[in-house]
Amino acid sequence: MVIIVATMYVDTSTTKIKGRTYKRHLLRESYREAGRVKHRTVANLSRCSPEEVEAIRLALRYKDELPRWIESKPSFGTRQGNSVGAVWLLYDMARQLGIDRALGSSRQGKLALWQVLARAIDQGSRLSAVRLAGSHAACDVLDLETFNEEDLYTNLDWLCEKQAAIEKRLYRKLEGEAGTGLFLYDVTSSYLEGTENELSAFGYNRDGKRGKKQVVIGLMCNGEGEPLSIEVFQGNTQDPQTFAPQIRKAAERFGAREVTFVGDRGMIESRQIAALGEEDFHYITAITKPQIEGLLKQGILQMELFDEDLAEVSTQENVRFVLRRNPTRALEMAASRQDKLEALRKKVEERNLYLQHHPRAKVSVALRKAQERAERLRISDWVIATSEEKDRRIEVRVEEEALAEKAKLDGCYVLKTDLANPPATKEIIHERYKDLALVEMAFRTSKTVELEMRPIHVRLASRTRGHALVVMLAYRIVRELAKRWCQLDRTAPEGIDELASLCGTEILDNGRPICCRIPEPRASVKQLLEAARVTLPEALPSKGVVVTTKKKLPSRRKRTSNRSS
Repeated sequence: MVIIVATMYVDTSTTKIKGRTYKRHLLRESYREAGRVKHRTVANLSRCSPEEVEAIRLALRYKDELPRWIESKPSFGTRQGNSVGAVWLLYDMARQLGIDRALGSSRQGKLALWQVLARAIDQGSRLSAVRLAGSHAACDVLDLETFNEEDLYTNLDWLCEKQAAIEKRLYRKLEGEAGTGLFLYDVTSSYLEGTENELSAFGYNRDGKRGKKQVVIGLMCNGEGEPLSIEVFQGNTQDPQTFAPQIRKAAERFGAREVTFVGDRGMIESRQIAALGEEDFHYITAITKPQIEGLLKQGILQMELFDEDLAEVSTQENVRFVLRRNPTRALEMAASRQDKLEALRKKVEERNLYLQHHPRAKVSVALRKAQERAERLRISDWVIATSEEKDRRIEVRVEEEALAEKAKLDGCYVLKTDLANPPATKEIIHERYKDLALVEMAFRTSKTVELEMRPIHVRLASRTRGHALVVMLAYRIVRELAKRWCQLDRTAPEGIDELASLCGTEILDNGRPICCRIPEPRASVKQLLEAARVTLPEALPSKGVVVTTKKKLPSRRKRTSNRSS
């Protein structure tokens, strides 16, 4: 789609309501699309003074000769303004994705939108988001009055309260009124540095951080991997317990019908399957290794069916099993098992050498440590460590039968579904289950350096959930930018950083800013904007809003220095 910008202008109108006269000023853009002239509002200037509105009108009128016109006016001057490129890019992307409309035009909605944009520009706490607004044109682009970090903390409470309505609007924008299709769902955990978060608890830590409390986060996406809903649970919540709320969301919040849920192994069990059946929903999941062994013992599955090509087994209860052996994964598991065995043998040789040079060292102690290491490596069920008091040596022996039994299901997996065939062939079932990788990608992007869901700088449960929603909305923007920039050899963070270098030029009248003119971007920035299908305005109102934090950095540094001394 090619959009040609025709002109930008100030649209003024006057209306009378109950005898009172109201005047509004809008900065609007006229452009041609598919042969038709269209208009869109860039900014609301109604809060500007008449002098400021007239200054913007003059700037637009003389935009082609603005520098020469300004030079002829002794009272006028210019200076470098705030960074505008990154804010405008992300704001326009939020408009295209419907995020701004989902959050609403109230002050709280605009503050929430700034939190989303700030998360995409530079991750950090609410304090850092306020500082970021001091160097970026946040208030001019979003038409915001001044705010501080306390306003943003309160805004997280508002986001938590309005989350259901926000997610519903986004779902309607993405999926339309007909709520059908595929839902991908998975969970992760995020550890906490502190201990005071209301949702924190000890549980199965996927980050490998022992001794750290955590929260559990569930993410629901559509079939293309677009996030639809995020939910934060107590840190000791088991995966299946998080699934029932997702069914209610799909049925009640989104009004979805003819839906299939895709969940990882151990997520969708008998209780969850029953709950799906009550809503006439379907499922695709994977079963665990003990469940596979149980089906083999019952004769429902046979080892000969596990091959590189997909196989299928159906039961009388209309349950289908799709089977496959992944040869690459089988080799990886065998190599990993061998590496663990070599690591154990190396440690045992070190123990044997120690026993030889230390006659008073006890062989039984060395044997116990070798057995404990085998258990930590999870190979104790097929590796036996024994000792010879006479030779003062520890020996490691492999139980070949036990190893063969352990390795027989290497690379094997079984998918389970209640979808009918046709139309859902075993190939379709397999491909849809592989789509769960899109949710894993969302977790990687959201938890690591791109969006940094952690550290979570809040304690209240409502603010923790509001923070997670901000990260999810930022991920939607970053994901869309990554798709549009994939041909430019630019990651989304790299492109945003480059756009952040584009600053406006403030037009001053007797030292007072009246508007901000955006210069023509350099070629690389223009390329990024064109690929993102974003058009920069020629000018923005300069409200002169100063955003500052309540907590001053020098005083915080001073307190830290005093404590350390």
